[in-house]
Amino acid sequence: MTAPYEAPDTIKRMLFTTWALLNSLTPEQRAIASYPMSDPRRLDWDFIPKPDRTGIAMSMLHGHQRTLAQHLLASGLSTRGYSQALQIMAMENMLREKEVHERGLGVIAGDFRDPDNYSFSFFGRPGFEDTWGWRVLGHHLSLSYTIIGQRYLTVTPCNMGAQPVPSGVFHPLRDDEELAFELLHGMSDAHRKATVIHDVAPADYVTRQVPRIGRVELPDYVDLGIPSYRISDADREALKFEADRPRGVAACDLDSRGSALVKDLIRTYVGRIPDELADTYLRTLDGTNDDKIFFCWAGGIEHGTSHYYRIQTDTLLIEFDNAIDSGNHIHSVWRDYHNDLGHTLLIDHYEQSKNSDHHLSRRTRSTVPAEG
Repeated sequence: MTAPYEAPDTIKRMLFTTWALLNSLTPEQRAIASYPMSDPRRLDWDFIPKPDRTGIAMSMLHGHQRTLAQHLLASGLSTRGYSQALQIMAMENMLREKEVHERGLGVIAGDFRDPDNYSFSFFGRPGFEDTWGWRVLGHHLSLSYTIIGQRYLTVTPCNMGAQPVPSGVFHPLRDDEELAFELLHGMSDAHRKATVIHDVAPADYVTRQVPRIGRVELPDYVDLGIPSYRISDADREALKFEADRPRGVAACDLDSRGSALVKDLIRTYVGRIPDELADTYLRTLDGTNDDKIFFCWAGGIEHGTSHYYRIQTDTLLIEFDNAIDSGNHIHSVWRDYHNDLGHTLLIDHYEQSKNSDHHLSRRTRSTVPAEG
């Protein structure tokens, strides 16, 4: 299980950049940004605007601190992923202008839709051979990183969204959508019928924002703060996720082009993260049999309609939802069944630590204590 999570160069870059950023903060800023690893808010990766988010917002940083924060963000992403994140943050300007004119929010939209309202949080003690985490969280961007013993790195849930789409030249998640439409429209009628599991798309992810995916998950009736799009109990049941019963069509049942497009879609999501770690994930994908990769769709099958898809393998889950505003509001996420937020690796690490005599503790403990 551990091989796909080893990324020593990326971990080192994250650690050194974290030190530089934390050391640049004032004591007051550092207190806002730092939390114990056990803080339950570490598990809340929800990207919807909330009044009680943890962390220090980009708006509270100045000068070189902002440069260091951007360098840390870049350390957790590939060049392509970093450019997507920058576009998503910049689109808050586009969304503000849209809401000023269409929703009549006026001046308050300037505070609500703010490209600097993305917060950095640090959990635990960032140090050599230590276990800690950090994240960047804001509207339509939720990136969570967990480092275990300076050996393993987890990067999921890896969430990106976009609204409106496109926004002028901004369209950070174009490939997520266009490759899926190409795949769906290239199928035979029989395969498309097997792929489309329901004619209504969920309001948001079927697995919602739970910290760890359960064996069975049902979507919520509405997306938080957007009650205008609502699904029924029958819709929820039809859209249900079951870990042991993937829905839709298996990649092995598609022609060579269709099978390749499913894997290209997965690469689009995995390709958001640093190349060092993405390469190990993709080698695992290349070794996955096509009968273990499933693709399903819900909602409309044309642009401008509410639609949704998910990809399910033995180890990862991808969800893409574009239901709100008639297909003009994207949420997309890549998740790991075992190690979202480092779940299983952390359990194993803490269990092993109970019975170990690690040199981190030996460095500060006498071999034979002095008397008296």
